[in-house]
Amino acid sequence: MNTSDDTGAGFTFPPVDPPDEQVLLQALARLDTLTKPVGSLGRLEGVAAWVASCQGVCPPRPFTRPRVVVFAGDHGVAEHGVSAYPSEVTAQMVANFLAGGAAVNVLAASAGATVRVVDVAVDGDTPEEVRAHKVRRGSGSIDREDALTREEAVQAITAGRRIADEEVDGGADLLIAGDMGIGNTTPSAVLIASLTGSEPVNVVGRGTGIDDAAWMRKTAAIRDAMRRARPHISDPVALLATASGADIAAMVGFLAQAAFRGVPVILDGVVVGAAAVVAEELAPGAREWWTAGHRSAEPSHALALGHLSLQPLLEFDMRLGEGTGAVTALPLVMMATRILAEMATFDSAGVSGKE
Repeated sequence: MNTSDDTGAGFTFPPVDPPDEQVLLQALARLDTLTKPVGSLGRLEGVAAWVASCQGVCPPRPFTRPRVVVFAGDHGVAEHGVSAYPSEVTAQMVANFLAGGAAVNVLAASAGATVRVVDVAVDGDTPEEVRAHKVRRGSGSIDREDALTREEAVQAITAGRRIADEEVDGGADLLIAGDMGIGNTTPSAVLIASLTGSEPVNVVGRGTGIDDAAWMRKTAAIRDAMRRARPHISDPVALLATASGADIAAMVGFLAQAAFRGVPVILDGVVVGAAAVVAEELAPGAREWWTAGHRSAEPSHALALGHLSLQPLLEFDMRLGEGTGAVTALPLVMMATRILAEMATFDSAGVSGKE
């Protein structure tokens, strides 16, 4: 895995090469030759050029195997009244994903993607088929203890990298990370606030639909966790060990490794956004391989996207997670790609262009 120290003491990530800038320029030039007024397809054109630069070829290849990986894990902070649902729901939802009954299964099937769920830190029993990369049962309550040991954080990051490798080696040509974990918006808010210099009150959302009393408990938990995280903001591994969870740390490795392998990623909501903010710290330049599928209704997600200089494709007030926002945007990315690949030029169509 090309880390300098598997114990985590000197963990490093290999350099991430950017998408092909020359192909990006070729794609932008080709877009101006297609049978339409220049720039008339708006942001679809920018998405198409980004895809071409990621693939290193113009015209780009239409996607044939988009893949969603849902990272599941529990969080100790959920035991302190910060969520509207009990932690048992995480394991129950893993079974629902496997049965094809979750929102992301339905949306992915509609968009032509397939779904995999991975138990990284579920505090319960799950089928053997999803446990190959399990790090631990649950993660520590970050307002009063570390989420993970440093060694576990490295193990989770490494698991995420291996999962990305498995998917890319299996033919995935576009990746989406999804999340499932009761209480996971609390560590996500902590990570985003810590790395963007935001105040706790500016990052606390309603998550699964909490009431005012739970919102106040969540705000206090985020404040306390941020205090614990503050000394570690310059060390991504230490920050993950202190204030994330094994599922989020695995997503960090997954997003960074996808960029290292040169595979484009559509980012989902606030939990994946938090992982992306840390992944960019771990593997600078990784964000060039990502596009933001949507902007979540969670307030900290806008901060994360701003920090990463990513503009969302959609804004539908979604806040489910699971990868649903990214999958909802997937057809737009696929359409943009096919525009550049299949639309006629003025010359090939015999249409008179602008003189």
